[in-house]
Amino acid sequence: MLNQPLKLSDTARRLLAESFGCFALVFCGTGAIVINDVSNGAIGHAGIAMTFGLIVLALIYALGDISGCHLNPAVSIGFWIARKFPGHLVAPYITCQCAGALLASLMLRGMFPTHPTLGATLPANGSAQSFLMEFILTWILLLVILCVSTGSKEKGAMAGIAVGALIALEAMFAGPISGASMNPARSLDPALVSMHLESVWIYLVAPLTGAIASVPLFYALQPSADDSVGPLDERMNVP
Repeated sequence: MLNQPLKLSDTARRLLAESFGCFALVFCGTGAIVINDVSNGAIGHAGIAMTFGLIVLALIYALGDISGCHLNPAVSIGFWIARKFPGHLVAPYITCQCAGALLASLMLRGMFPTHPTLGATLPANGSAQSFLMEFILTWILLLVILCVSTGSKEKGAMAGIAVGALIALEAMFAGPISGASMNPARSLDPALVSMHLESVWIYLVAPLTGAIASVPLFYALQPSADDSVGPLDERMNVP
């Protein structure tokens, strides 16, 4: 019966959600870039940034309770380093994220066969500048995700808004410099399909190191065991 759920294991459901989520992210996000190019700028840079933010927002609310809606190898690794995600799921998550992104890029190649880059991220002014930009953007992103998540899951009333808004914001101001990828899967697969691999190492290494670097800061911001549970003003003796 069509109205009966498939008998999938919890792990299979998680991996299916990550595959679909990354497909939707790359299809909509890089699709906005491609369509903007072929329509003579009908979407615009701000529209592209909002597309990335809005699809992530929607997916967090749709998939957050299933897989945590990581959608990003850097997020999965960051959660693991922060001891919020089991290590045996890191490789399957990353594999499914990359598979979903690859399917989206292949779909866009079939729809727009002459487009040169398919939305691949490329540095505007040299490798060093884009590397540092991607590192800092992911450092900020992963810290926010860790702060608003519940365990290894991006969920809750404000998680989607916070993460989606931050992605749109970072894409808005940093997109013209580095592409504002913050996501190895989002950058790797368009680069593979379009054969623009010359700078892909930036978008693999910088987000991963930025995500790892955010974990110590996240734990430094957590209250210690002897902190009181009262309002902040009371703990600081503010009248």
